[in-house]
Amino acid sequence: MTSYRRLLEDALDHVAFATTTCAGEERDLADRALDDGFDVLVAVGGDGTWSNVADRILASGRSDVALGILPSGTGNDFGRSLGFDPADPREAVRVLAAGHQRMVDVGRVDTPSVHEGVPSGLEPRHFLNLVGFGFDIAVIDAAAHARFLRGALLYKVTALQQLFRFPGIPVRLFGAGGAAREGLHLMLTVCNGRYFGGGFPIAPNATLDDGVLHTCSILDASPLTRLRLFNLAERGRHVTSERVAVLADRGFRLDFDAPPRFEVDGEVRRAPEPSMSLSVMPGALAVVAPAR
Repeated sequence: MTSYRRLLEDALDHVAFATTTCAGEERDLADRALDDGFDVLVAVGGDGTWSNVADRILASGRSDVALGILPSGTGNDFGRSLGFDPADPREAVRVLAAGHQRMVDVGRVDTPSVHEGVPSGLEPRHFLNLVGFGFDIAVIDAAAHARFLRGALLYKVTALQQLFRFPGIPVRLFGAGGAAREGLHLMLTVCNGRYFGGGFPIAPNATLDDGVLHTCSILDASPLTRLRLFNLAERGRHVTSERVAVLADRGFRLDFDAPPRFEVDGEVRRAPEPSMSLSVMPGALAVVAPAR
């Protein structure tokens, strides 16, 4: 944050700073900035931080507010889809100063859920990048207890561990257009963006302005087949497997055997019921991003 603060002060004439002191506090800071009339809210962090700020912008109903992002998190996958280089903070600030805005789609978990670990009530939740179930959650749980690792390496190491431990999760998937798929899953992601886990192209054909969500449904398999799928996913070639299906639609319903734990842009939530609905909001958010 210190480095970004200095770069921002050099690049912009007027900038106000606020710093979080605990997890999730960026939501309160975003609400305060919206009440104070700011029309660009810049979030320094990764997918979870950006998602929390975007959720508050969208919940406010203010269409005149843009989201600015500065990569400094674990995954940075939403930023990667926009063309940001997580390793180049100076370029990220130059993009912000240039002020080019791009309208992007936003996903929405229509079924109210609760954040795990940060006290809040049941609420619908917007997402920028993806919602994940199954193996995804097992990796996040394992990563929370990992030491000395971060970024893409953290995901790869903990994911390799869980390939041999995760028991699978039964899911029934229904698309708004009628497509359906069910069975014991290794993982199911509902994607707005292309990338996942620090650069894995989990939904290779997804773009942030195509007006649909992409589900990547990966049926369970033996540990060795799981390992093969993991290696293929690093290059986006997992979609060639008969265990994998990618469906694109305006919305989806997911049915589970029990109320699921799931992740929204890297942050874990709980649903109160075993059925969930998700939908896309085309072109709903302005983001300060690199010009195409």
